[in-house]
Formats: sequence, structure tokens, C-alpha cells
Amino acid sequence: MKRREFIALVGGAGAGLLAVHFAGPALAQEGADWVTAFPRAPIPVAVWPAGRKVAISFALFIEEFGFGQGPVFRPDLASRNPDLVNEAFRQYAIDWGIPRVGRLFKELDVPLTVVLNAEFPAKHASAWKEFRAAQPNAPIIAHGMNNTNHGLPLGRGLAAQKAYVRETLDLIAGATGVRPVGWSSPSVYSNGDTMQAVAAEGITYTIDQMDSDIISRLKTPDGALIQLPYPVVTVDMGQHLARMKMPAEIETLWLDYVLELAAEARADPAREATTAVIGIHPFVIGTPDGAAALRRVLSRLKKDDQVWLADTDAILKAAGLR
Repeated sequence: MKRREFIALVGGAGAGLLAVHFAGPALAQEGADWVTAFPRAPIPVAVWPAGRKVAISFALFIEEFGFGQGPVFRPDLASRNPDLVNEAFRQYAIDWGIPRVGRLFKELDVPLTVVLNAEFPAKHASAWKEFRAAQPNAPIIAHGMNNTNHGLPLGRGLAAQKAYVRETLDLIAGATGVRPVGWSSPSVYSNGDTMQAVAAEGITYTIDQMDSDIISRLKTPDGALIQLPYPVVTVDMGQHLARMKMPAEIETLWLDYVLELAAEARADPAREATTAVIGIHPFVIGTPDGAAALRRVLSRLKKDDQVWLADTDAILKAAGLR
């Protein structure tokens, strides 16, 4: 009922006024969020710094899975005990992949965003220390406690989720000295209570929005949340494990995705500026061949006069949301 009432409200006298100011794509985001039923509205941005029209943030997911849990490279071997292949796949990403990605972004002087499970720094102290030495100023987005057996308490009510979010933020702040204001739900799995819970605990933006090219604002009873677009198809983990795409194929996908947004901007200079947060994982892009593919992508995007490579904090600041 909430969703129908809100849509009827914006579909009345106010809709014509919005149409005067915003382009068609922005209007597609006007209405009620389909998960929470809270009001959701676009935040149009005319242009990014230096006259660019496409803002891209690569976000490295630094996650804790635990022994015998997490991404499976060879499902046919997962029943073995010990499962040498899949455990090695996971451990290599932690010990070698995460530091390699940190070094690569530093070398190319490209901003990086970090999406962090709260349990990771304590359980993998040396890997975290090496990574943070290369990326001391990368903004941290909270990603719950871990990605397997300590996720959001879905179905247990709003209070339980608020407590979980608070625990996550407290642990990250204690381990890193940074209290995040960004949120990403573990395994991209939240429900109608989650956005209200994170807003209540001081989170100001999320990357759980997977259905847009533009920034929007979600109005929860406990405060507003900025939603940065996090497209489903650009996440390397899903492409690699579910669709069996190798890094060179993901490279082509990323370039096509971003450069097409740039081409659209050139074709229609009055079109609103677009945004995407691209999720990267050390299991995929932290291998030597993965890093080589990522290097080519970053080098090519740096040359495009319509593309702005930034971290999430810089994007929010440029949009007047910081």
C-alpha cells in the first residue's frame, strides 16, 4: 500500500514540474524503492570535475570467508577433505591478490575504494597491513562482519539489524581508525529493514543500488541514504565464477560498459552525468593475469576525456553530497 500511495503522489501535480527539470532517465528513478517501499528520488548531476560525464569508482572487496567456506573455483572438488584446490584459490587471493591490487592502483595513481568485512583486519593482519600501506587513504565501505556465517540478521527485525550494523562499524573503527559512513550488504543480501537500520547507525550512503546509472536518495524513517549505482553485470566475481569469464573477457566487458556511457555523453552533451561503482575481487583481479587485464582497463579509461576515475568519497563530494 505504501508503494502505491507514493507513486500516486508523485504522479500527480508534482510530476509535470519534475519533468521540466530532469531528463527521462532520471524520472525512471522517481517513486518508491521496490524493496523498502520508501520514497526514492534521483539526484541529477550535470557534470563531473574537468567537464567529464562518467564517474567510475573501482571498489575492492576485502572479505573474510573462513576455512571451508567462500568462493568455489572447482565445484567438482568441493566435497574433498582436504579441499586443496578451493582453499588455495581463497588463500592466494588474501595473501597475494589483495596486496597486488593495492600496489597496482598506487602505481597507476588511480583512486580506489575499499569494501571491508569487519572481521578481516584481525584475522589477516599482515595482508591488511600491507594493503593499507599502499592505500592509506582509500575510503572504507562497511561490508558487514563476514561473508559466510555472520551476515545480516535478516528476518529478525529492525532492532537486530541496527545492532549488527553498530557492531560492524565499531569493529572496523577499532581495527582501522576509520568509522565508515558507506555500506554494502554482505553478499548483496539485505531486506526491507536494512536501509533504515544503516541510516539509524550513521551510514550516509550505500552501494546496494544495482538498477541505475545515476545517484539517488532513499528517504528512510531514520534518515536519508545516498545510493551509488553498483551494476550487477560489472561485478567480476559473478562473471568469473557463474559465467566462467576469464579476466581478459571481463576487461572487454568493463571497457564496453564504461566507454558506451562516454559515447552516450558525447552524443548528447545535455544528458545528465552518470556513475558506476565497479566491484572487483582479489580472487579474480588479484591474480597476475587479472592484474594485467585491470592495468589495461585503467590505462585506457585514464585516456578518455569523458571518464573520471575517483573513489566514492570524491564522487559524493563532487555531487555536493559531502
